[in-house]
Amino acid sequence: MIRDVLVAMLGAALAAAPAYAADITEAPEPAPAAIETTPTFVWTGGYVGLQGGGGWLNSDLSVPGASASEDFNGGLFGAFAGYNYQMGDWVVGVEGDVSYNWNDKSFTVFGASTEVGTDVSGSVRGRVGYTLGEKALLYGTGGWAVTRGFVDVAGAPKEKETFNGWTIGGGIDYAFTNSMFGRAEYRYNDFGDKDVGGVNVDLDQHQFTVGVGLKF
Repeated sequence: MIRDVLVAMLGAALAAAPAYAADITEAPEPAPAAIETTPTFVWTGGYVGLQGGGGWLNSDLSVPGASASEDFNGGLFGAFAGYNYQMGDWVVGVEGDVSYNWNDKSFTVFGASTEVGTDVSGSVRGRVGYTLGEKALLYGTGGWAVTRGFVDVAGAPKEKETFNGWTIGGGIDYAFTNSMFGRAEYRYNDFGDKDVGGVNVDLDQHQFTVGVGLKF
């Protein structure tokens, strides 16, 4: 009888051993790793920047019975600031800029040395853009434009006149980081016409600039 009991106990132990071994060797499943998501870049926010490039200004001059045209080409350098708001792939915004132009020319008028050109220019514009990928923004822009022309005759006070008109163009912004972007832009400026010393002066300009901005 004792032998039967021992055999039964041994059989039960052998039967339970695999299940027990499985319990002690089976490692618990690891918890699922947290999925890290990279924040998506958005253009919404204010920004400021610097830009420089070239301007090709044409001046049409006319008096009763005669007319002439003169080009005033040169470099420009300035600053811009604005605000963007992104809605899906579309971006709308407003921007202003101011630049200094180096485009004056020297003439001799009635024996006197005379410098003619424009110096300060600026604009206030609306912008509409479409994102290409995550960090490129292709945009169109247009609005009000202004420039100051001058005539500086040796020995006489410098005469300055302000021309108001409109501007239209487009460009591309590209975000290098979440706070810094680069820009390339073309604009056509029509500054309108004005009488200066009895001469009707009509100014228009093509300009191309590149710049760098900080978004905040």
